[in-house]
Order: sequence, then C-alpha cells, then structure tokens
Amino acid sequence: MSLSVASSRRLVPGLLLAVFLWGGNNTGVRYLVREWPPVFTGSTRFLLAGLLLLAVLRWTRWLGNWQPVPRELDRALWWRGGFSLAAYIVIFNEALRHTSASHVALLLAASPIWALLWEGRPACLRQGLRRYGAALLGLGGVAVLVAPSLADTHWSWKGELLGLLASVLWAHFGRQCRWLGQSLNGAEVTAHSMWRAAVWLAPWAAMELLKQPVPWRGDLLAVQAYCVLAGGVVAFGLWTHALRHWEASRVLLFNNLIPVTTMAWAAWWLHEPVTVTFVAALLLIGAGVWLGQGPRPDAGPTLKGTGLPPSPTAVP
Repeated sequence: MSLSVASSRRLVPGLLLAVFLWGGNNTGVRYLVREWPPVFTGSTRFLLAGLLLLAVLRWTRWLGNWQPVPRELDRALWWRGGFSLAAYIVIFNEALRHTSASHVALLLAASPIWALLWEGRPACLRQGLRRYGAALLGLGGVAVLVAPSLADTHWSWKGELLGLLASVLWAHFGRQCRWLGQSLNGAEVTAHSMWRAAVWLAPWAAMELLKQPVPWRGDLLAVQAYCVLAGGVVAFGLWTHALRHWEASRVLLFNNLIPVTTMAWAAWWLHEPVTVTFVAALLLIGAGVWLGQGPRPDAGPTLKGTGLPPSPTAVP
C-alpha cells in the first residue's frame, strides 16, 4: 500500500511512541517482579491485554477486519502461539528479577540474529557473510554485556544468561508467528496467543499465589495497567498500523531503539546506572541486527492482507 511522503512521515511519530511505550513496559515489569511473582505478573498481563485486543478486533476496524479463527488453527494457536509465548514470558520475567531492565531489553534486541541463524544454510556466499557477520557482532555484544557478571561469584550473571535464553525463545515465537501469519494478521496472532499463554500459565500462577502473598498497592496496580494498556494494546496498535503501510524490514529497524528507551526509563525511574559496557554492547548488537536486515531471497509467509511478514515484537 503506497502512501504520500507526508502520510508516510506521520507513521514515524507513532512508531517512536510505540518504542517509547515498550521501554516503559520493560521497566514496569522489572518494577513489578520485585514484589509480584513473575508468572502471575506475566499471565495476568497477557490475559487482560489479549482480551482487550480481541475486543478491539471484534468491535472496531482499527487493527483490521474481524474474522473467526478457523477450527483447524485452534490446536496450532494453543501450541505454536500460546505455549511458545508462555515459555518466553516465564524466562523473560525471571531474568528481570536478577538483572537490569536495560540489560534484558538489549539481549532481546539480538533475537533477530538468532532467527537469522535459524533459517538454515544461506543461499549464497554474500548472504552467508552477512548472516554470520551479524551473528558474530551480536555474540560479541552479548559477550561484552555478560563478561563482567561472569566474573562475579555471587550469581549476578544468572539474569544475563536468562535474558539470553529469553531472546532465543523470542526468536522461536517469532517463527511461530510467521507460520500462523499465513492465515491470520499480526493483531489476531498476538491476541489469540496472549490469552492462550495466560491459560497455560494459570496453574503455575495459582501455585505462586499460594506460596507468596501479593501486595495490592496502588502503584503496582497502576504499573500493571500501564503494561496492559500502553505496552500491550496502544503500542501494538501503532506497530500494526505501520506494518500495514511499510515493509516489515523498515518497521523492524525501530526495534533497535527499544534498549535505548528502556535504558532511559530505567535510569530515570529505577535509578539503574548507564555503563560503558552497556553502550559498547548496544553498539555491537545494533550493528549485528542492522547487518542482518539485508534482503533475503525467501521472505517467508506474509502478514495476511498486507503482503508483509508478521511481527511478534508487540509483546516484549
């Protein structure tokens, strides 16, 4: 779908706002898991955000036309969508209990590199050099970020390693979204995956509540509401709107800004320090992701109705 230059430029503020909201979302989850159980935090957020997205899809046209889910996709949505997302959020929230929000966000930013390696053997030498060069830059950034923690004898490296695992699981979820995107658009994939992930996590969340009392303070409820509404529904709506007008590779470049906004939020709100190590890792991982964004012969399944690959980046 083509846009005039003026209309196209209007997409940029929306994408920047989405990136800003996701930075606040990552910082907000870090704030929550200090006092709330991690699985309970993720499952309640996904349940509320998924149901709200479904309501938006059902009663408005903001995220595309409503269509019932084909029965043959129901099992795939439970396993490829819901279970994959549930596994990711458990590791992501646990990582945030052990390290800073900016570190976890930066490790997640490397997920496109793991997805690139997952695609299999490159079709030509140039593609191989680009792919493995991107991987080396990404791994270099991860090494720079994790190395200081590995030297610590008090297990502070646990959060970085969990963050790295979360980025691999995020790449895996992205692959499942691409498969589901053959039949559903990005908003539908995310909405149906979210509430199914919440159902998968419900027994675990219930066990957490039996073991650990949950404080129902106003600040914690307000942060969770922000993560549901701003980090879920609003940011994803802006992201999906951009994907309906721009090619996915162009939109995904804005992902490189999420660690920056997370760092800014965390420094302001949680008083997390900004280190030289983080900046060096950010440059290496950002360079790797940028290098890996080059054109590939097979772009895979497309986002239904747009000719674009689906993006799972709405639920960091």
